[in-house]
Amino acid sequence: MDLLFVERLLVGLLAAAVVAIAVSKLRGRKLRLPPGPTPVPVFGNWLQVGDDLNHRNLAALARRFGDIFLLRMGQRNLVVVSSPPLAREVLHTQGVEFGSRTRNVVFDIFTGKGQDMVFTVYGDHWRKMRRIMTVPFFTGKVVQRHRAGWEAEAAAVLMMYSNVYRIMFDRRFESADDPLFLRLKALNGERSRLAQSFEYNYGDFIPILRPFLRGYLRICEEVKETRLKLFKDFFLEERKKLASTKAMDNNGLKCAIDHILEAQQKGEINEDNVLYIVENINVADDAVVDGVGDRGARVNHGEIQEKLRRELDTVLGPGRQITEPDTHRLPYLQAVVKETLRLRMAIPLLVPHMNLRDAELAGYGIPAESKVLVNAWYLANDPGRWRRPEEFRPERFLEEERNVEANGNDFRYLPSGARRRSCPGIVLALPILGVTIGRLVQNFELLPPPGKDRVDTTEKGGQFSLHILKHSTIVAKPRAF
Repeated sequence: MDLLFVERLLVGLLAAAVVAIAVSKLRGRKLRLPPGPTPVPVFGNWLQVGDDLNHRNLAALARRFGDIFLLRMGQRNLVVVSSPPLAREVLHTQGVEFGSRTRNVVFDIFTGKGQDMVFTVYGDHWRKMRRIMTVPFFTGKVVQRHRAGWEAEAAAVLMMYSNVYRIMFDRRFESADDPLFLRLKALNGERSRLAQSFEYNYGDFIPILRPFLRGYLRICEEVKETRLKLFKDFFLEERKKLASTKAMDNNGLKCAIDHILEAQQKGEINEDNVLYIVENINVADDAVVDGVGDRGARVNHGEIQEKLRRELDTVLGPGRQITEPDTHRLPYLQAVVKETLRLRMAIPLLVPHMNLRDAELAGYGIPAESKVLVNAWYLANDPGRWRRPEEFRPERFLEEERNVEANGNDFRYLPSGARRRSCPGIVLALPILGVTIGRLVQNFELLPPPGKDRVDTTEKGGQFSLHILKHSTIVAKPRAF
């Protein structure tokens, strides 16, 4: 390594330490900060708590420091809230103050520094992007208009990706061996791996170390450019060619991307915004696939499968396949969906929030541009607020929690967030999950692989999303009607 570079690095670290100490003392005098472990210069609490700030580790810290605590991760402030009243404060009461998004160096790349809808700051651009993205994609009317297509896909659970692509682009993948599907799945997987990794934390927490991330960030740029080119060449340009052969009036619009391209033609958004909307949809699609793919809890509880199967057979009749309107007549199925989302949320800490200016929360001062996390998983799994939360027990949503819904009406249960920055995709995810789970249980007895009595459901955390550590093969034994 170049000695001059090392010398400059050491001088920079010393200067950063002096600045960090000075800023900390000045900030401490101005704001009454939330409690938390004592930080050290430059590194803050990073060396104490490590990289893996998953929902369970943060829940353990909440039990030690309280419902609100502060971690200094290098030069970044991380505030974690772990109670329903504070979640309401962040997401609703002070929803404007905490309505922006914080991005790290990798998410800056994958979102074009906030040109998308999910990770942009709160303001006019976000409102415009949310309207353009929601109206053609995440409404009850869209669910009904496209339900025949995604109900057909539910018969082939391996092709859950086709659900979203049918609505978005009016096209589907023919099989799991479709070359475009395989390429897209591989690129989405690589994007997820790079974004969710903890490998780049050191360069994000301590900017002077960022030069060591050049190789990692270059790979991120390459993956981003490859994905966006694929979106443009295989989806956007195809729809534009089709649109040029027919009148683009409201009656002629067939799918969501037509509405979005129309907004571009009107000058409301540019082509980059369109591409990053497609990027957001791809990430949301992965979350839906993960939700359906998490069959472990149902496989490990044969009695729940049997109870759900009896409800389906009683209400619909043996052999009659479930459709979306049927889900409203199947309370136990709805309870199974809710319990799946409670026990294993796709985004257990929700998407991070940020305050652009100094703010106050629970009597504490929150420094400007703090990363604010709501530990939604802990809210829904706190034994002080739920009966036997460690159990997969759908009955809770028919008994003591029968009034709790997935739309944020109870701040103990926030699978899609709440209020301004909630995930609009819950409107689509709930019926897709209901129909897919219903058809699986209707048509198959789901069992662990031979020689196993359970499926391993150990979790693997990431920067903010949750996955199963080891995906297991399960036995799907066809039912005889």
